[in-house]
Parts: sequence; structure tokens; C-alpha cells
Amino acid sequence: MARTSRNTISRFFNDFREFALQGNVLDLAIAVIIGSAFGKIITSFVEDLVMPGIINPILGQTGDAWRETTFLNMKIGSFLGNVVDFAIIALVIFIAVRALERMKRKEALAEAEPEPDPNILVQQRLIEALERLSQTIESKDL
Repeated sequence: MARTSRNTISRFFNDFREFALQGNVLDLAIAVIIGSAFGKIITSFVEDLVMPGIINPILGQTGDAWRETTFLNMKIGSFLGNVVDFAIIALVIFIAVRALERMKRKEALAEAEPEPDPNILVQQRLIEALERLSQTIESKDL
């Protein structure tokens, strides 16, 4: 009985290790880590560059504490900051994905040679066959 539970546990951990080391799981983990770092960069960009130049002049009375703006105990400034963060992240990702798609299309067009017309191939083969036949006939005539 103890041996069966050890085998079951061993198989479970082997299956888990195989799952955890698959490419998809590792890619997902890397994407989450990079996404988190990217989110921090965008938040800093919004808080340090965009908001002081755009939102702070509009909300002149709040100054630098625009994210602490509240209305009826609702954190309007925090919500607004997160909406702007999301919009900027979505825009940057859209631009990056679009640029990657364009590069892939250009590579695909450069790599893909147009397929020759089947009629032209048949004509070329016929011409080659006729040339070989005429050479064979000429060599026999001599």
C-alpha cells in the first residue's frame, strides 16, 4: 500500500515537472515577468511625464497628488490614472504588434517566390524534350 502511494506521488511529480517545463508554461512565466516590468515603466511614464503635462494643468488645484483625488469617498484620481495607464499600455502594445506583423509580412514576401505558371513549365519541358530529340536524330544521321 505504501509502495502504491509512493508510485502515485512519484508519477504526479513527474507529470507536474513535465508540465512545468513545457515551452508554453515557460513562455507564459516570462511574459508575466516582462509584462509586470513593462507595466511599471508605463506607470512611471504616465505619473512622471504625461500627467504633469496634461492632467495636472487641467486639475490645477490638486497639483502633484492627482491620483489621490476623491469624490464622495471614491478614488477618482486613482481610477483615472489606471485608465490612462491601460490606454497607454494598449496603444504601445498595438503599435509593437503591428510593427512586428509588418516585418513578418515583408520577410514572408521576400522569402516566398512566386510559383511559375504550370503552362510555362510544360512548354519548357516540351522544348527541352524536342531539343534532345533533335540532337538524337542529328547524331544518328551522321
